[in-house]
Amino acid sequence: MAEVAVNLVLEKLISFLNEEMQLLRDFHTEVVDIKLELHFISSFLRDADARAATQENNECVKTWVRNIREVAYSIEDVVDEYMLYVAKHRDDHGFLAFLKKIAGYIWSFKGNREMVSKIQELNRSVHEIGNKRRRLDINFTDRGGSSRGHVDPRAGLYFVEKDALVGIESSRDELVGRLNGGESMRTVIALVGMGGLGKTTLAKKLYDDIKVHFDCYAWVTVSQSNDMVERLRTMIRRFHEAKKELPPDRINDVTDAEELISKCREYLQYKRYVVVFDDVWDEQFWQVIQSALPENNNGSRIIITTRSLGVAEFCKQSCLVHVHKLQHLSLQMAQDLLCRTAFRFDQQKDCPDNLKCLSFDIARKCDGLPLAIIAIGGLLSSKGKDVFEWTRLCDDLSKQMKSNPHLAHVKTILSFSYQDLPHHLKSCFLYVGVFPRSHHIRVKKLIRLWIAEGLVKENQEMTLEETANAYLTRLINRSLVQVEWIDSTGKARSCRAHDLIHEVLLSKLEELNLIQSPQASCNSGARYLWIDNNRVCDLSRRNGNFQTHSIICFKLQQLHEPIFERLSSNFELLRELDFENAPFEYLPEEIGNLWHLRYLSLRDSKVKMLPKSIGKLHNLLTLDLKGSFVAEIPDEVRNLCKLQYLGAYSVDYDNPYTINSDQGVRIGGSVIGSLGSLEKLYYVDFQSQNGEHFGRELRRLKRLRKLGITKLKSDCGEALCGAIKQMYHLHALRISAVKEDEVLELESMSPPPSLQRLRLQGRLVKLPGWISELENLVKISLHWSRISDDSLKILGDLPKLIEFWLYEGYNGVELQFEQGKFQKLKHLALRRLYKLEKVVIGRGCLPSLETLGIGPSPLLQEVPTNIGNLECLKNLEFHNMPKEFAKKILPSEGPDYWKVKGISNVGIHYTDRRLCCESYKLGDFRLRQYLYQT
Repeated sequence: MAEVAVNLVLEKLISFLNEEMQLLRDFHTEVVDIKLELHFISSFLRDADARAATQENNECVKTWVRNIREVAYSIEDVVDEYMLYVAKHRDDHGFLAFLKKIAGYIWSFKGNREMVSKIQELNRSVHEIGNKRRRLDINFTDRGGSSRGHVDPRAGLYFVEKDALVGIESSRDELVGRLNGGESMRTVIALVGMGGLGKTTLAKKLYDDIKVHFDCYAWVTVSQSNDMVERLRTMIRRFHEAKKELPPDRINDVTDAEELISKCREYLQYKRYVVVFDDVWDEQFWQVIQSALPENNNGSRIIITTRSLGVAEFCKQSCLVHVHKLQHLSLQMAQDLLCRTAFRFDQQKDCPDNLKCLSFDIARKCDGLPLAIIAIGGLLSSKGKDVFEWTRLCDDLSKQMKSNPHLAHVKTILSFSYQDLPHHLKSCFLYVGVFPRSHHIRVKKLIRLWIAEGLVKENQEMTLEETANAYLTRLINRSLVQVEWIDSTGKARSCRAHDLIHEVLLSKLEELNLIQSPQASCNSGARYLWIDNNRVCDLSRRNGNFQTHSIICFKLQQLHEPIFERLSSNFELLRELDFENAPFEYLPEEIGNLWHLRYLSLRDSKVKMLPKSIGKLHNLLTLDLKGSFVAEIPDEVRNLCKLQYLGAYSVDYDNPYTINSDQGVRIGGSVIGSLGSLEKLYYVDFQSQNGEHFGRELRRLKRLRKLGITKLKSDCGEALCGAIKQMYHLHALRISAVKEDEVLELESMSPPPSLQRLRLQGRLVKLPGWISELENLVKISLHWSRISDDSLKILGDLPKLIEFWLYEGYNGVELQFEQGKFQKLKHLALRRLYKLEKVVIGRGCLPSLETLGIGPSPLLQEVPTNIGNLECLKNLEFHNMPKEFAKKILPSEGPDYWKVKGISNVGIHYTDRRLCCESYKLGDFRLRQYLYQT
C-alpha cells in the first residue's frame, strides 16, 4: 500500500520538476534528490507491502512501510501547497496587484525559506528511511512465494465437505458433459470468478467425477508462485502418482524447464489426460505450461480456475476454450448453505424458526459468497442455537471479519487479488471503496474521479478517459469490480465492489489514512471524505487545515451555509467536490479559491446560477451540471482551458414527452471556442442570432467525443454541419430542433467515421443519405422525424447497428423490414407511430432481435405474422395499444395468440392521464379484467 503512495508521489514530482523548473531555484537539487531516493526505495515496496500484509509478527517491516507512506503524503502536500502559493501570486493583476507584489517580495522570501526548510526536512526523512532499510537488512527477493512458516489460507479449499456443495449442481452437470464428451481436440475449461466464489470446490467435484475416464490425471495448485520449474515437476509427479508409478529418476534435480517439458510431452503423447491448474494468476503460466501438454486429439482436457478473465482469453490463442463464469449464490441458496454449515452436527440440519430471520440477514451480508458463508456458518456452529450470539454476530459482522481469527482467512484470501494488482490499478481500485457499501457507482463518474485524482497515466495513443475505461475493464476481468448494469449496446454503465471486497477496501483505506467515513471523528490527514447529514454539521463548525482531496456527498437532506467558507479556507488542496443531489440553490464566490479543484459536480442539485469566480478554477477537468437548474454558463468559463467534460441540462418533469423536456444551457460562442480541451459537451443551445459565428467557434473543438445540441433552427443547420466536419473523433451526437415541427437541415453534413451513437430530434423530409456511411453506428434514435418515404431502409445495411428507436419518427401506413436486413439489431422500438397500420417482417430479417417495443399505434390491426420466426426474441412489449388489439393475443381465446406464444416475456402497458403506468404480463388475470371492464 505504500507502493501506491510512493509511485503517485514520484509521478507528481516528475511533473512538478518539468513544469516548475524556473520556480525551484532554491530547492531544485533537494527535490531531485528526494525523487532519486524514492525511486530506489520503490523497488522494494511491492514485496514490502505484501510481506507487511501477510506476516502478522513482522513489526519492523510494517513500521518501515508506514513511515514511507507518511513521508510520501507529506511530500505530496508540500508540492501542492507550493503550487497553490505560486498560483495565487500569478493570478493578481492591476494596481492592487502591484501593491500586493511589493508585499509579496517580503513574504515570498519568507515563504521560500519555509518551503526550503520543509523540503530539506523531508529529504532527511527519506534518506533516513533508506538507511533504516539497510540497517535492518530489509530485503525482499522471494516475490510471489510464501514466507517460511507462513501457511497459505487457500490450502484447505481443496478439501470440501458435501454440505458445502450448494448451487453448483447445474454447472457441474453441464461441465461434466463437456469434459467427458465434446471435441476430440485438447480443450480448456476455464472456471472464472472472484476469490471465494467456489472455483476450487467446483473444480474438485468435476475432477473427482471424471478422472476415472482418463488414462492419467493430475491436480496442480499454481497460486502466485513464479517457479515454473517446480510446477512442471509437480505435474509430472502427480501424473505418475495417479497411475501408482514411480516418478522419473532424479526428477527433483532437474532445473531446466525445457527438459521437464520434453519429459512431460513424451509421457502424455499417446494418453488421454486431464489436468487441473488451480488458482492461475497470469497469462505467462499458460504460455509455458501449454507446451508440456501435447495436442494428440485423444479428447484431453485441462481445467483452469482463475480470478482473471484475461487468463482464460489468453488460452484461446493456442487451444479450444470454454469459459464458465461462476455466479454468486442467490439469497435462498446462501441461507441454505449457512444453515447446513451452522447446523452440520444436527441430524436434521434445519434452522429453527427463531433463527430464520437472523440467518437471512447474515446470508444477505455475505452477498452470495460461499467462502464467507461457510466460514461464518462454521463459527456459528460453535454458538449452538443461542439467539443472543447470532444477533451479536449479525450486528457486528464487519468487525468480526477483521478481528475474529476464525474469519481472518476470508479477508486474507480476498486481499490476494488486491496485492496482485500493479500500483496504478491498486490506487484506482482503492477509490471504489470510497463509495458506500452496496452502492451502485456510475462508470463515467468513477473514471472522471480517477482522472481528477491523478490516478490515470497519460497515454499518447488514448485519451485519459479511454485509458481509465481500460483500467476499469482490467478490474472487471480480474473479478474485483462487478458490473451492475450494461446498456443495450453492451457498455458497462454502473458497477460496485462485492460487499466483502468493499470491507477489504475500507480496511486498507483506513490503514492508509485515506478515508474519512461518516462514523469516525474528523481527521485532517484523510484524503477522501464522505459527507452525510451528520458530517456536514461537523464540517461547518471545524477550523484547521485539511489535506483532503475528495469530498463526496451522499443523501444530504440539508446543507449549512458556513460549509462553503470552511471549504475555501480549510480545504485548499481539494481536487474533487461532489455535491450531487445536494439541497442548495446557489454556489458562492468562495468556490473560486479552490485552485486545485479538478472535479465539480452539481448534478441534480437546485443550483440556478454559477458564480463568476468559477473562471478561477484553472485546473478544472469536469463540470457536471446535469439535472441542475443552471440555464446559462458565465463568460468567465472561457478561462478553464483544461476543461474536458461539460455536461449541463435541466429536465422539465411536467412535460416529459416533448422535444424540450431536456433543456440545454446558453453559452457564448467565443466562450466555447476557448475550451479547446473539451471532449464532451452537452447540451448547449445553438445560438440562432449569430449562427455562423457560433458554428465557427464550435468547430475549434476538435477533440470532442460527444456533442449535444439543442434548439437548432433550420437556417443554422449548415453552420452546425460545417462545425461537425472538423470533429474527427466524435462518437456520440445528439441534435434537437427548437420545436417538434422544425425541419433539421443536415444534408450537408460530412459525419466523422467513428460515430457510434446518433439521436436526431425534429422533422426530417427524409433520412439523410450520409447515415448509410456510418459503419460504426451501434445506436440510432429518430424522434419527431415523421419520415413518410422508404428512406429508413438504408439503416438495414449498417453492419454494427444494435439499437433502433423510432419515436413519432415514421408517418407511413406500412413499415417493412426487408428480407435479410438488420442482421445485428438486438433492440427495436416503434413508439407513437400513429398512422401505422401494418408491420411486415421479411424472411431472414432481424435474426438477432431480442427486444421489440410497439405502441401506441391505434391503427395497427394485428401482430406481425412472422414475429414468431424471430428466434432470439425474448421480450415483446406493447404500450397503450387499443384493447381490441390486446384481446387478440390473450391465451386460449385470442386469434393471434399463436404468433406470440413462443416468446418468453410478453408485456402490455397502459398509462393513464396522470402518467401512472400499469403493467401486465400475458396470462395475468388482471389483464383480462382490465380489457373487459366497461
